[in-house]
Amino acid sequence: MPAAPPALLQVLPALRSGGVERGTLEIAEAQIAAGFRAIVASAGGEMVPALEALGAEHVTLPLTAKSPFAIWRNAAALAAVARAEGVALIHARSRAPAWSALIAARRLSLPFVTTYHGAYNEGFPGKRFYNSVMARGDRVIAISHFIADLIRTRHGVAAAKLRVIPRGVDPRRFDPALVGAERLEGLRTSWGLPEGCPIIMLPARVTRWKGQMVLVEAMARLPGESLALLVGDSEDRPAFKAELLARIASHVLQGRVRLVGHANDMPAALMLADVVIHASTDAEAFGRTVVEAQAMARAVIASDLGAPRETVAEGITGWRIPPGDAAALADAIGKALALASAERAALGARARAAVLSGYTTEAMQAATMAVYRELIG
Repeated sequence: MPAAPPALLQVLPALRSGGVERGTLEIAEAQIAAGFRAIVASAGGEMVPALEALGAEHVTLPLTAKSPFAIWRNAAALAAVARAEGVALIHARSRAPAWSALIAARRLSLPFVTTYHGAYNEGFPGKRFYNSVMARGDRVIAISHFIADLIRTRHGVAAAKLRVIPRGVDPRRFDPALVGAERLEGLRTSWGLPEGCPIIMLPARVTRWKGQMVLVEAMARLPGESLALLVGDSEDRPAFKAELLARIASHVLQGRVRLVGHANDMPAALMLADVVIHASTDAEAFGRTVVEAQAMARAVIASDLGAPRETVAEGITGWRIPPGDAAALADAIGKALALASAERAALGARARAAVLSGYTTEAMQAATMAVYRELIG
């Protein structure tokens, strides 16, 4: 009987919706395509069926817990899984589970990889040490050059261990040629969008630092013919949602700024937009919605901080504005909407070409598999 192929274990808190979770599934897909068994340990969530549909295995552990006792307990559980399943490498994607994964990897003398997904804050004593687990891998993957610089500055990680692998967009989904009229009209109808009205879109979960309030203030400075759509979940931030709705009402913008909730079909949603906004007031580690919009050949305006400085070339593939500056955002929106259709199409084509040359899921998968092969052959 032939031996089972070696397994690669990814570890994260849960498999709910989000960029880290999507990246986990994309790497599991690449692991299987390369002939490995893909195992993911998490506390579970709505993305588990999609993971298992790829042919990967899921192990349910209480990896959302952060207490020292839970970390040690989870370390023992991960070590048992790794031993039983013939795991050749452990890849951690979040801090508390990473501490458990590090302990398990060291106990079993397994290679340990981390992906540093965020510009983690250091607001209280001991936080830098807690964050440092994400820099303790035998290889440390940074999802942007911005994050790589942060890792070098905070943790002194040697160049030999550090790899910059940007997150990617799947061109099998984010392709303007694949979005038919029925999808567009269905979404336009469900959102009640008038024909011929310029659409400004901010796709992000509704939370203060994502900049929805900045866009509301910008809309108050713009003429009345455009419509702003805030696309993203808002139910877990009821206080901020109420504050946002109050600000919209205070500017009498109820007809021009709408919270439309989560969009299941983001490629079609982005195709409805004349301009897509990234208005975050804190630095983004990558900013996946920026490259998703560019992949759909949309004009993008992004905050000039963090990783969007790498993905938005000023005046070539979009524009960057000072974070939190509503007046600058209004001016940039006005400039984008004033472009002739041929100019906007040319900018969109340049943006899509830039994404396809350096920010695809396939490129991210290939670079990550290369990291694994450095460590296990």
